Amino acid sequence: MKNFYLLLCFFFLGSHQIPPKKDMADPATYLDEIKTALKKEWPGNRTINLVFHGHSVPAGYFKTPVVNTLQAYPYQVLKALKAVYPYAVINIINTSIGGENSENGAKRFATDVLIHKPDVLFIDYALNDRGIGLDKAKASWEAMIKQAQEKNIKIILLTPSPDTSVHILETDNVLEKHALQIKGLAKKYGTGLADSYAAFKQVAHSGNNLEAYMSQINHPNEKGHALIAAAILPYFIN
Repeated sequence: MKNFYLLLCFFFLGSHQIPPKKDMADPATYLDEIKTALKKEWPGNRTINLVFHGHSVPAGYFKTPVVNTLQAYPYQVLKALKAVYPYAVINIINTSIGGENSENGAKRFATDVLIHKPDVLFIDYALNDRGIGLDKAKASWEAMIKQAQEKNIKIILLTPSPDTSVHILETDNVLEKHALQIKGLAKKYGTGLADSYAAFKQVAHSGNNLEAYMSQINHPNEKGHALIAAAILPYFIN
């Protein structure tokens, strides 16, 4: 009888294994295949598509309505990558729309984003997601993450850059809540995370004036965009 129960327990555990706990992707290894492809020379290379999906910050808005495309973080990332990968052909594809939240970004995800066949997808909506709240934002981010992972696309989620009307050192402020939710999604789905919020928070903790990194209340300047790019680059350069 004892052996029977042992066999039964073994069968039950073997048939109902708890799925392994995920964690956010390791920057050192997450994009290994992409980094290998970036090193290849012609004619063995191929075009690498980096798609940036989000609101006005990745779109390049500085002092609205001015758009400084080449100073915004997607192109700062490109410039840094080309210094390290001189043989690479890299497309920066920006599907961001100023003023948009993740709910609307999710609605056009298949037609405007997946159609470009991203090698790496960046999602940056938290600043505007304050308007729809945490629950709707979570549902929208998860919908995009799942669609991308079904196509084996590597994903890097971005926490929000600042809005100076929100005190970044105030605990449990609305942007911090969205940042924590995005970190949770990165862990749940095993994606990459570029913690822009933490980078700007460190600036404030160090006693530096956050406004020196901003072009207006909710848009970083070139110096601020450099902080965001620096949070992304360890996935490509290490």
